[in-house]
Amino acid sequence: MFEQLRSIARQYEELRQRLELPETYSDPALYAKVERESRELQPVAEAYAAYTRACADMDAALELQADPEMRELAQEEYQLARDEKERLEREIRILLLPKGPNDGKNVIMEIRGGVGGEEGMLFAADLYRMYTLYAESRGWKIDVANLSETELGGIKEISFVVEGAGAWSRLKFEAGGHRVQRVPVTESGGRIHTSAATVAVLPEIEDVDFKLDLNDLKIDTYRSSGAGGQHVNKTESAIRITHLPTGVVVECQDERSQYKNKDRAMQILRSKLYEMEQARQNAAVAAERKSQIGSGDRSERVRTYNFPQNRVTDHRLSGDSKNFNIDRIMNGELDELIDALVTADQAAKLAGNSEA
Repeated sequence: MFEQLRSIARQYEELRQRLELPETYSDPALYAKVERESRELQPVAEAYAAYTRACADMDAALELQADPEMRELAQEEYQLARDEKERLEREIRILLLPKGPNDGKNVIMEIRGGVGGEEGMLFAADLYRMYTLYAESRGWKIDVANLSETELGGIKEISFVVEGAGAWSRLKFEAGGHRVQRVPVTESGGRIHTSAATVAVLPEIEDVDFKLDLNDLKIDTYRSSGAGGQHVNKTESAIRITHLPTGVVVECQDERSQYKNKDRAMQILRSKLYEMEQARQNAAVAAERKSQIGSGDRSERVRTYNFPQNRVTDHRLSGDSKNFNIDRIMNGELDELIDALVTADQAAKLAGNSEA
């Protein structure tokens, strides 16, 4: 591990020096490339530098212990440096875990109302609001591709792209069935109902990653429409693309421009087909996709939103760490929950590495 760390530290320093060279900063494309590579290595390089400082502090404290007048202070400094060294070693092991191939990508999310009728669709709208608020807090941009609403403001289904640093690495944990327990606004008797919505999370795949054969596509145009007159367009700007070999259909009607809708629909189709191809190659990926989409049934869930008890429970976590305040979660304060999922995922990967 330490030889790898020394190599990373050398690469990082070389990249920082290259940024100062005239041939680098005079070429915007080259500068951006070197700066990106440097930024990727920076967390590990800085953690390793702090680790070496902690080791040096331990050695200095050991030397001071030879002086009777300094022994007590030196012992305290030694313990502090040792604790810091151990903390940094844990941090570095996590930083060195292999990155997922999609960690730097934007995200395509799909939310669909599941069982529960109108209440399931109202809950889907609440989930979309939750993700919108979370994206705003992270400085991410949301671009809606397709939206089908109900008269009461619920969402039958919505597709949208989340653009921003860290979007995939954070939002990939949202995939699955989301269950809600509450008294619906449509319930006159005050009874608690259980409904559900499903969330799918896909990495945004570019044309360079996956090529589409235009001969395999059937492209239709139609007029945008929506509940209550929303998203109505008098021109045929909405796009429906059918991938004939697989039957996968993607619609995009949010943009006024037919060209923009076509580009977005192609992007989403490319991501769906890329994932299907990956699923065929890897049975584990296929199982993961199935767990993401599910059937919308109440029993297929990763998370339960219990309004009467004012808590959100993530069923992939254990103990007290699996429950969260529902008001904060619904208002987009997801970092505490996602941090817990990231930590659990890292622990599982570390355990897997130690067994290998």
